[in-house]
Amino acid sequence: DLLEEGLCDTLFDVQCFDLKAAESIGKNEKHIEVSADFYANPFNKSAAVNKLDFVVLSALEIDTDFKVNVISGSDGVIRAASGGHSDTAANAEISILVAPLTRGRIATIIEKVTTIVTPGSTVDVVVTDYGVTVNPRRQDLINKFKKAGLRLITMEELRKIAVKLIGVPKELEFSDDVVAVIEYRDGSIIDVVKKLKK
Repeated sequence: DLLEEGLCDTLFDVQCFDLKAAESIGKNEKHIEVSADFYANPFNKSAAVNKLDFVVLSALEIDTDFKVNVISGSDGVIRAASGGHSDTAANAEISILVAPLTRGRIATIIEKVTTIVTPGSTVDVVVTDYGVTVNPRRQDLINKFKKAGLRLITMEELRKIAVKLIGVPKELEFSDDVVAVIEYRDGSIIDVVKKLKK
């Protein structure tokens, strides 16, 4: 829709997940199919993710160290694949996460994510319905946001609000059995998913 309405010049697409996107790539010369290598290969200097000014992402969980989980639910069950979450967060000039503070009775901002998918060092800004926080390593953004009159809140303050709203959930118990390995964009192992105890 954005391409057809003239709101963006070019759309690069690695995968078309719905009929409308598939139709668009077939008829719009500015909707360009690209390989995964061109999209996000960390060893390819000309990868598309290396040219991002900013990226807006979501999350299932974000912890007080800005680490992000987009794979397993707060119940420990694998929900989805990460797509290009860590690729885009790592290479965008500014990575912004947008998520509600809570989803029903489940907190999004927590002390420690269930599964690390995106390192906190690559997350710059978190926007919730209860406030905006900036990673302390991005003092440049903190200064700009304050100068613009934007009220900031710390990640710890957001976590405390979530706890006040819904309490602290019972900790999940995992066995030692690994059911999935989380590979970071460079092929290193960033985390594992363990089997839940019954």
